[in-house]
Amino acid sequence: MALNYIWIFFFVVAFVIGLVKLIFFGDVAIFSQMMNSSFEMAKTGFEISIGLTGVLTLWMGFMKIGERGGVVKIFSRFVGPFFNKLFPSLGKEHPAYGSIMMNIAANMLNLDNAATPMGLKAMKEMQETNPTKETASDAQIMFLVLNASGLTIIPISIMVYRAQLGAVNPSDIFIPVLLATFFATLAGLMAVAWHQKINLIDKTIISYIGGLTLFIAGIIWFFSGLPKEQIQTISSVSSNLFIFSIIIGFMLLAFRKKVNVYDAFIEGAKDGFHTAVMIIPYLIAILVAIGVFRTSGAMEWFISGIAWCFQQLGINTDFIPALPTAMMKSLSGSGSRGMMVDVMKMYGADSFVGRVACTIQGSSDTTFYILAVYFGSVGVKNTRYALTCALIADFVGAVAAILIAYMFFH
Repeated sequence: MALNYIWIFFFVVAFVIGLVKLIFFGDVAIFSQMMNSSFEMAKTGFEISIGLTGVLTLWMGFMKIGERGGVVKIFSRFVGPFFNKLFPSLGKEHPAYGSIMMNIAANMLNLDNAATPMGLKAMKEMQETNPTKETASDAQIMFLVLNASGLTIIPISIMVYRAQLGAVNPSDIFIPVLLATFFATLAGLMAVAWHQKINLIDKTIISYIGGLTLFIAGIIWFFSGLPKEQIQTISSVSSNLFIFSIIIGFMLLAFRKKVNVYDAFIEGAKDGFHTAVMIIPYLIAILVAIGVFRTSGAMEWFISGIAWCFQQLGINTDFIPALPTAMMKSLSGSGSRGMMVDVMKMYGADSFVGRVACTIQGSSDTTFYILAVYFGSVGVKNTRYALTCALIADFVGAVAAILIAYMFFH
């Protein structure tokens, strides 16, 4: 329901601002630009969906191999106690646990192409035990918010952009991004736990979150003393080695159980193709709304209003040019990346605002895209409080990114 109101809001605000520009400023091209944007974004949505077809087919095939090989039971032994606390409605040894764990691991390693298929598979598996098919279950909401908070340990793509734009030390945003995304994930987890009345002051939850905190602290300590070239090399190699090792592990497990690995892959791949087709209308709907909202100038006006408020309060506004990245982050991954790159081109990759934009970019994931694709893939229409909790995570991540950037770079 919330997504319905947001979708209408984007169009109505874009229309009103378009009228204001036409009547009071004589901008006769504004509605033409908005319509062109809607057509372009519809095309983009279709192209993204078609582009996902191959990736989804590939990864859902591999996930089917892992499922047949018994990987769910293996994951359940390691993370079962923790997941049982966060996803109490799923019960023990639910098939979705394996996919959820793989999705989270891929996100942490910044492997978007691997994370999305695994996430869609997890949503499908949770949907099978969802009693109300058109309404998001508690488990689906918890998973989606954790996904949207985008816990990322190795922001390799941001480092690559910084290197391409001439940053002296492209990896200097590594620790700030890690801290910002960690705070975003904690905020999302706490928001959903409050709605679902999950007790976070539980020894099992505290031990797992404490362990993750120590793990992140260890990574920070390990990478902080390495030169930039080594950080990028180790990040790239470890990420891809990890995911390829998972593929080989799935195959060996299935082979040991005398599973026909090829047939299992084909069966999963067929599901991947069907899922890619399913998400086309949902993805186009949200991208078109975002496109007209941005083209109308609504985003620019909103940012200007925020800047004015901070100026009146006497707060330092050096970070303001990076706010478009923060605003677009929830709406469009490609849009926020474009704005991050634009900031670095305009102010410099090593400028304060350039580093703020990069830290914000890595602080969370693209909430509206994830909502549209993940829920759309299983036909969920009533998302309940998922959007609210995900936006809380986004907000906390953005605020943390700005404050941490001031601590590190200002």
